[in-house]
Amino acid sequence: MTTHKFPQQPLTIDRNNVTEKSLKQNNLKKISVLALTITTLFTASCFSEPSKNQQQAKNNVTNHVKKETPIYSRTAIHHPVWAENGMVASQEALATQVGVDILKQGGNAIDAAVAVGYALAVTLPRAGNIGGGGFMVIYLAAEKRSIAIDYREMAPSKAHRDMYLDEHGNAISRLSRFHGLATGIPGTVMGMQLALEKYGTMTKEQVIEPAIKLAREGIKVSPDLAGSLAAMNKRLRRWPSTYDVFYKKGGVNYAANETLFQPELAHSLTLIKQHGTDGFYKGETAKKISEAVINAGGLITLEDMASYKAVERETVKGTYRGYDVVSMPPPSSGGVHIVQMLNALEQFPIKEMGHNSADTVHVMTEVMRRAYADRSHYLGDPDFANVPASALGSKVYGKQIAANIDRNKATPSSEISPNKKLPYESNETTQYSIVDKWGNAVSNTYTLNFSYGSGLVAKGTGIL
Repeated sequence: MTTHKFPQQPLTIDRNNVTEKSLKQNNLKKISVLALTITTLFTASCFSEPSKNQQQAKNNVTNHVKKETPIYSRTAIHHPVWAENGMVASQEALATQVGVDILKQGGNAIDAAVAVGYALAVTLPRAGNIGGGGFMVIYLAAEKRSIAIDYREMAPSKAHRDMYLDEHGNAISRLSRFHGLATGIPGTVMGMQLALEKYGTMTKEQVIEPAIKLAREGIKVSPDLAGSLAAMNKRLRRWPSTYDVFYKKGGVNYAANETLFQPELAHSLTLIKQHGTDGFYKGETAKKISEAVINAGGLITLEDMASYKAVERETVKGTYRGYDVVSMPPPSSGGVHIVQMLNALEQFPIKEMGHNSADTVHVMTEVMRRAYADRSHYLGDPDFANVPASALGSKVYGKQIAANIDRNKATPSSEISPNKKLPYESNETTQYSIVDKWGNAVSNTYTLNFSYGSGLVAKGTGIL
């Protein structure tokens, strides 16, 4: 196996050469997209000395790209990585390696995705999690079928419309961000276990153990993690239970290459390994989460924890210049509007306009502004709102959007949306993409919402 790591870069990609069989070319035509991430962009070449099999794979792809404009250049600053039998792309190197190891052991993309999800809870605490939630898109190559798993956090049963307002009806932003009321019922563990049990091939013990080992034996603090924790010192010191986990005695910051041990998180992960979802949503862990949230002014009860369910949904599907696009449906807004934007962009000669040219950036910006205007008006939780996903993602509507764009002039915001400021998109979410030697693929996005979530670690659990 060859590993390419780029220190202090936001993306780490490893390759897994387990057998001599290469991925079938037709699987490269399936694009799995989630929250503006197109996973096939990561399947490209590194320029090291190739083995015989690697050279053949390279020749196969070279023959293919002769017919199409390549997505990489030998003169580029960053070189992509070739792989014959699988690929794991995540934000953190240790978690990426966990996924590669699972593939090498014979696991499929779903097994690796679950293992990476648990590992990121240890190695990327600001966004990786078991105390948050997210979305997973799975593509099963043998069945040519895609599945969407919705495991976003849910509001507690006692939540109400005005819980973030003062007596005058004004929003108190602190309550919805850094307070017990900001915490929803976590969905990550239920989502990971649902994916593993229905579509994986390995046991929960096999996929969780690597994360337990990292938490118990400690991880070397990367420069990125050291800088992140130092920047959050002031905010996280509000919670003694959090401070005790992520800072040394007296609140001193960890330096790069020092070792961070997380024994309480290792214990919480062990309970999941032993008891499955009951090890998180019932018993010791559920009790500690409920107590911590209620003591911080929140509403999550033991009954709320026990009643949480992840949901399988139909994926959003579209096409773009001959490629299939598969993505996450509502309550995620990403998939619907990716299809909407691609339908509109399909009306413009992007190839002739040129990559990153002023014309292309202008058109993409105009298309995205209109999609975000629709997002603010139409998108919501399908359990409570009627989301016109089919209409938003129709080719007819895409043509209408394109027809209203002036190629030479920016449209005033007042003509696009009643809001003069377009919605803010958080940058604390983490995404990872995995494909195995059989062509199965997973695109997963999960989050704590803000960096390190509300900032609260449930005492005795290690869980943000």
